Amino acid sequence: MGGVNTVERGPKQDRSRATRQRLLEAAVACLAEHGWAGSTVSVVAEHAGVSRGAAQHHFPTREDLFTAAVEYVAEERSTALRALFPEGTADRRAVVAALVDLYTGPLFRAALHLWVAACDEDRLRPRVTELEARVGRETHRIAVELLGADESRPGVRETVQGLLDLARGLGLAHLLTDDGARRERVVAQWATLVAEALD
Repeated sequence: MGGVNTVERGPKQDRSRATRQRLLEAAVACLAEHGWAGSTVSVVAEHAGVSRGAAQHHFPTREDLFTAAVEYVAEERSTALRALFPEGTADRRAVVAALVDLYTGPLFRAALHLWVAACDEDRLRPRVTELEARVGRETHRIAVELLGADESRPGVRETVQGLLDLARGLGLAHLLTDDGARRERVVAQWATLVAEALD
């Protein structure tokens, strides 16, 4: 009998994982498109093609759903960034451009809506603050690794952090207008500055 239960449990777990993933992806898409006010659990469930009850089974509260969604996509983003440079340390200009690109997609837009909502939502604020600290540390760590930066040298940590802050600012500017040409020039200049600071 144990074998039958194991066989039955496998596909059910797979379906549960697939439902969870659809909900997380739908939550990010909804947050990016509709903002916090327009992104309810019901809207996300409908977008994901599951019942509201199924959504609440996986994520009992709205805060659970959206913080998990941003965390999930941040992890996917980190994996994708590493996949661009499988050998580790890479051409610094390419790394700078890839780091800036992290802040121009739907995940950044979704995260921004979550940050704004957290300013006014007491239950959400500590979760978003903790999540952003964790995501920020991971992004910094990946940047250091890919840039081949030696943080024991004076000013190197601040250079990497400045690069990430610049990338975030360029991401904000991109939300309002497509400033690709300007961004490209800024990225080229920063790649030069970063290379000089790290050599």
